[in-house]
Amino acid sequence: QVQLVESGGGLVQAGGSLRLSCAASRNILSINGMGWYRQAPGKQREWVAGITTGGTSGGTTNYSDSVKGRFTISRDIAKNTVYLQMNSLKPEDTAVYYCNAVLFMTETYWGQGTQVTVSP
Repeated sequence: QVQLVESGGGLVQAGGSLRLSCAASRNILSINGMGWYRQAPGKQREWVAGITTGGTSGGTTNYSDSVKGRFTISRDIAKNTVYLQMNSLKPEDTAVYYCNAVLFMTETYWGQGTQVTVSP
């Protein structure tokens, strides 16, 4: 099992930046992959970005088209933490952001979520 704790959300004006953190309760090298999802009011949860954290291919990143070029996902192995650096934020990025982890290719875990609000 793994517990995930997000932090770093808040209120920012359009064009601004925020960095989200997701601290894992176990060595992230033992986790297959981690990622960020978001859910805006009245909408389904959508995938934002992912990073492979375990094995020799760890560190490979992927992004949804809506955030590519603006968001960067990264990992700090020593801190067992994954980050989401969000630049050039837009009002449509407003959502609750959730950290996600996949263990043993079959078990999925979620954090409690952190609110990001971007004002026009």
